Amino acid sequence: MRTALAQAERAVAACTDAPAWPLADAELITALDATRRLRERLMAVELYLVRELDARAVPTAHGASSTAVWLREHWRVGIRSAKQTVELARSLDRLPATAEALAAGTVNSEQAAVIAQALAELPAMAGLETAAKAEAALIGFAAQFDPSVLRRFGERILTHVAPDLAEEHEREALAEHEERAHAARTLTLTPDRSGRVRLTGWLDTEAAAVVTAALDPLTRPGAFDLARAFLPTSGDIAGDLSTDGGVHAGARSPEHVRDLRTAGQRRADALTGICRRALASSELPDNGGDRPQLVITVDYDDLARRTGAGLLDNGATLTPDTVRRIACDAQVIPAVLGGDGQLLDLGRTRRLITGALRRALVLRDRGCAFPGCDRPPRWCQGHHIRHWADGGPTDLDNAVLLCGHHHRVIHHEDWRVQLGHDRRPEFIPPSYVDAARRPRRNTFHLRP
Repeated sequence: MRTALAQAERAVAACTDAPAWPLADAELITALDATRRLRERLMAVELYLVRELDARAVPTAHGASSTAVWLREHWRVGIRSAKQTVELARSLDRLPATAEALAAGTVNSEQAAVIAQALAELPAMAGLETAAKAEAALIGFAAQFDPSVLRRFGERILTHVAPDLAEEHEREALAEHEERAHAARTLTLTPDRSGRVRLTGWLDTEAAAVVTAALDPLTRPGAFDLARAFLPTSGDIAGDLSTDGGVHAGARSPEHVRDLRTAGQRRADALTGICRRALASSELPDNGGDRPQLVITVDYDDLARRTGAGLLDNGATLTPDTVRRIACDAQVIPAVLGGDGQLLDLGRTRRLITGALRRALVLRDRGCAFPGCDRPPRWCQGHHIRHWADGGPTDLDNAVLLCGHHHRVIHHEDWRVQLGHDRRPEFIPPSYVDAARRPRRNTFHLRP
């Protein structure tokens, strides 16, 4: 091994001394990809050696309190980086398939860390056979998706390899997380001596979605005057708050009933209540062409049977009971989906990309559809694939959701957008990006 490493070091030195300026653009990208692939394969060797040192307890024999501390001193790196290296090395010792994929360059170190974390979080009831299937599936997904998307697949990997087990586990886990998050809600206002007040706290998923939907229109660029016009006076706020002092948010209680909420919980409920009232009013400005709203997607039959979680437009989930409670005072819009989740119909469309059509775009694109963009739906605009001025219709097959930056890119640069065979958007890059002009898709918003 020492001879091979010495040869590799000499080869790297030769690459460092070689000029890059004579390379054409395509050759430069190829060289960059080869460098990255070599780096990851060397990372596999590094992790293998760290595993061996850790197993032999060499660092503790040298007087270090742990392998991570020894690496920090030996390599002169941060302790966080050292700990991550040791943790990944130990994980790969239990995941030979992932270690082999890393050594082959088909999985990078970030993806390997995501796979290791996902498999560590599998429930005990999954068993070794299911864990092996999950590892193989995640290695396959790693060939297509970056670590952030792969992490979302990891969170729901049981759905792919053991659907029956996944449904039970996710239902129990979601209910437990939702209950714990609601109990831990808190909001704290801490003044300092400079006239400022620090706002800190935690909200559960439902409350955070309500607050975000209400605040977003007032926080986007150019909305300062609208926000200032909307904000009530301190007397109005005090008057509103004085009418909702119940045991729970929105529940009015006689004065002799003791309020068991903490001060932080009462403040969190008050903020959520204000935002609920703001959403119910007609005074908030439009957000992306539509009134601010809380959008939850759920199968109608599941809603009626009280099974199946609801999906927020940011990818978060709510328990069936929470969805049913919200649906008691909500507008239900029928959506027809194909077997692969493809949107077939959603209400009645309008001339502008607002209302039902915009909701259809949000359900289909789930954010800016441009490859690699992570902007959420509320920051996006509807774009006509065939321009309105050129006679393009305003319907789902001629629309795509784009953030402001990529909307300008599509209008002013050589990128082209079209719908693929499954009626999902794909983008054709200009020839200076890809000579073959192969279609690209956004995988960031993909929900497994």
